[in-house]
Amino acid sequence: MKLSILAPVFNERTVVERSLSKVIAAHLPEQMEREVIIVDDCSTDGTAAILERIAGANDCVRLFRHPENRGKGAAVRTAIQHATGDFCIIQDADLEYDPDEYPSLLRPLLDGHADAVFGSRYMVSAQRRALPFWHSMINKGLTLLCNMFCNLNLTDMETGYKAFRTDLLKSIPIRSNRFGIEPEITMKCAKRKLRVYEVPISYHGRSYEEGKKIGWRDGVKALVVVLKFWLIDDLYVEPYGRGVLNNITGTPQYVSWMTRLLRPYLGDRVLEIGAGLGTFSGRLMARRLRYVAAEADHLYLHALNNRFLRTPNVSVIPLDPSDPAQIAAIPEAFDTALCLNVLEYMERPCDTLVSLARVVAAGGRLIVLVPQGPWLYGTVDRNMGHKRRFRVHDLRGMIERAGLEVERVHHINKISIMAWLPGKLLRRKRISKPVLKIFDKTVWLWKLLDPLLPWPGLSLIVVARKSAAGAPSPSGLEETATPAGARTG
Repeated sequence: MKLSILAPVFNERTVVERSLSKVIAAHLPEQMEREVIIVDDCSTDGTAAILERIAGANDCVRLFRHPENRGKGAAVRTAIQHATGDFCIIQDADLEYDPDEYPSLLRPLLDGHADAVFGSRYMVSAQRRALPFWHSMINKGLTLLCNMFCNLNLTDMETGYKAFRTDLLKSIPIRSNRFGIEPEITMKCAKRKLRVYEVPISYHGRSYEEGKKIGWRDGVKALVVVLKFWLIDDLYVEPYGRGVLNNITGTPQYVSWMTRLLRPYLGDRVLEIGAGLGTFSGRLMARRLRYVAAEADHLYLHALNNRFLRTPNVSVIPLDPSDPAQIAAIPEAFDTALCLNVLEYMERPCDTLVSLARVVAAGGRLIVLVPQGPWLYGTVDRNMGHKRRFRVHDLRGMIERAGLEVERVHHINKISIMAWLPGKLLRRKRISKPVLKIFDKTVWLWKLLDPLLPWPGLSLIVVARKSAAGAPSPSGLEETATPAGARTG
């Protein structure tokens, strides 16, 4: 394994050499390599020459420079882009935090218990320098406010010692350029439901006379950052994965509407392919004897494992829905198979349906949720990775050729066509998150109006049942889904 040590540096010529020598020499867990990624944030006091010498003398050190001073957050963001290790630790280039405590920070990660570990200055530790009272009170006050908005019980949100699994850290967008990185990354870890641990660390804080740079203005900005990322769901680096997942997680009332429609059709044993972040799984798995959430993306798999870690009736498995052989290889039959917002990403959705039909028990059901209306296909669909939108008779035909009988068709969310069509005409690339939140707050109204509106819905739910005869083989099946770009109405 390898540890990436991310070291932002700005004007630290008096301490940087000693600090980085401790980083390079620090003890690591057995068989762990290190790389030290230094980002010089346009130092002007002679620090740059020292860093050049350190990088030239040590093979494990990689040095990058900013042409202008942009702040700690920007420097960490640059360092993350170049990290190649399994784990990352953010290490300020002063002497406030002790590199000899790397093993303590890494232990919860190595044991598989944590995704992120915060080194707390306020938990019991061997030693801690007594610092100004009001500085500590401001830190603790910001931690309290952050805890209130992110629903964690941290003791030290503002700590500069944070360790992460690298794959997860790379997937989190960091927008703050200065010290706002601390509350921002905390809020996003909480919203992503990462497993966050704290460990006690020693702290040798500096006074302002000794070179400390953070000030009261940064405290005010930290509060603004907490409020900003409480309101905004900016959780994944874009573009990432099936973009629709990041949107529907911010619309709980819409998801409740969908799950109330789906729940009556579920049996005791359920398979959901393309489970994503568990948005539907978390609401549908209750009272099921067995619920299998299948996903191909490693970050979504990780989120599912975190979410259902202590849920005995839920199993999480890796499975690529675009590979029919993987679905067909599932060794058990299910009362219900769910395919929710998945087929629109498939090159050959008919093959996926045939494979799903094979793992549905006789008399069981397949439930499919897809976007409807090829005439609505536009830049938003392309940006989210959709290859098509579906017509009712096309989807019905594929399901019937898979050996299933269509039992019920629901046209859902008709009102949203009024907003989707202008977006297509204006070639918008994404759905506005404020618009989504407004829509979600008024779902109760649109749900009442939906049966009264005369046009098709933006989405389509098809419920199909499998007879005792079973499903046919995929050979000879003809694909009838309307591909992207087709101009059929």
